[in-house]
Amino acid sequence: MNPATGQPEGEVPNQSVAQCLEAAARAAEAFATWRKTLPRQRAEILRRAFEIMIAEQEQLATLIVRENGKVLSDARAEVAYAAEFFRWFSEEAVRIDGDLRQAPNGTNWLAVTREPVGVALCITPWNFPAAMATRKIGPALAAGCTVLLKAAHETPLTAYAIADILQRAGVPDGVVQVITPDPPGEAVQALLSSGLVRKLSFTGSTRVGSLLIAQAAEKIVNCSMELGGNAPFIVCDDADIDAAVDGAMIAKMRNGGAACTAANRFYVQSSVLDEFTSKFTARMAALVLGNGLDATTTLGPLVSAAQQSRVAQLVERAVADGATVLCGGTSTAAPMHGYAATVLTGVKHEHFIVQQEVFGPVAPIIEVSDIEEAIPQYNDVDHGLVSYIYTRNHGRGMRLANALETGMVGLNRGLVSDPAAPFGGVKQSGLGREGGHDGLLAFLETKYVSTEW
Repeated sequence: MNPATGQPEGEVPNQSVAQCLEAAARAAEAFATWRKTLPRQRAEILRRAFEIMIAEQEQLATLIVRENGKVLSDARAEVAYAAEFFRWFSEEAVRIDGDLRQAPNGTNWLAVTREPVGVALCITPWNFPAAMATRKIGPALAAGCTVLLKAAHETPLTAYAIADILQRAGVPDGVVQVITPDPPGEAVQALLSSGLVRKLSFTGSTRVGSLLIAQAAEKIVNCSMELGGNAPFIVCDDADIDAAVDGAMIAKMRNGGAACTAANRFYVQSSVLDEFTSKFTARMAALVLGNGLDATTTLGPLVSAAQQSRVAQLVERAVADGATVLCGGTSTAAPMHGYAATVLTGVKHEHFIVQQEVFGPVAPIIEVSDIEEAIPQYNDVDHGLVSYIYTRNHGRGMRLANALETGMVGLNRGLVSDPAAPFGGVKQSGLGREGGHDGLLAFLETKYVSTEW
């Protein structure tokens, strides 16, 4: 369904549990051959997929807008970012390392190699339907794994488009298959219990991730989890405020706030609170909410009526707790699932909204008198994906970065995502890393052979 119009954009099959298991069996059969392909061959296929995605960027971006709702500029950026995972892992495919060393006692040699895990079940969310798919498929194919891609029911068309691109790039039948069971719970549990799936890579909520880990435990399925975030955005008294506002707009409003990396809690030192709040609110208030395909739109709708309602309820609760709405705070009427860019002041760390992952265009601002003394507040949440710090003092920034309980830190940057970087969090934000060389290792098992020569 198009979040801007409420109209259907296409149809996809609603596979039964049996059909999903048949797809897993095909993936297992294809794995026997795919794992033996030359690394260079896999690399060239991924490189061709990158080139096709770039050549078809506009078509794919338009499709993303139609089923996700984000503005076209964000969708174009997502396609470019998504394609880069295919390029990065095409280069990593030929760098799967091993090791050969003599045992300490000198009597034998230790040969260490890496092998593909097997069939990978990759479950992706609706907020970045292209990038979250390629961030998983790229390393899986580079490692020699086959893939079952379970797309979000809100954005399945993008998943099928990427599978088509991979097929045209040379991926053999059965190596990448999209499944769209709805509801997905029974099918996913059956796949994890089947013994056919040896890897689970999931991006989504902490609640669902915890459930999947428990289900995967039955067959001890290898798991990678990229879960929720509740990122603090810290503005020190020595920060370049204009740069901090620019960074805040990226960290908060990229993808309309529907990102696990989105800045969720703005901690601003008292002496710069008024300046930051004034400039940031002016930028937020200037955003134009509308259909993502319209040239004048700078903020698209939320993906569904349920998400729109959730964001509205969080703002209402914040106001009841004592917050003041400086801009926004309103929903659009049906059929569009829009919510205006919103800035809240007078928010306290103990307020309900501070403990929630908003996943929408709402920025709660919290005043702090001492940035360093407030470190326990920054860490006083269940999640630990990313933090943002703005300060002109690099030493101060590094001390704060080291004190923050997150897997990633943006120091004077509002964007941390990069295909070459290990993306992931600590605490309830997940297990393992995606991207970089670590992302490839997630789809490989280590084998060691003890031999005498």
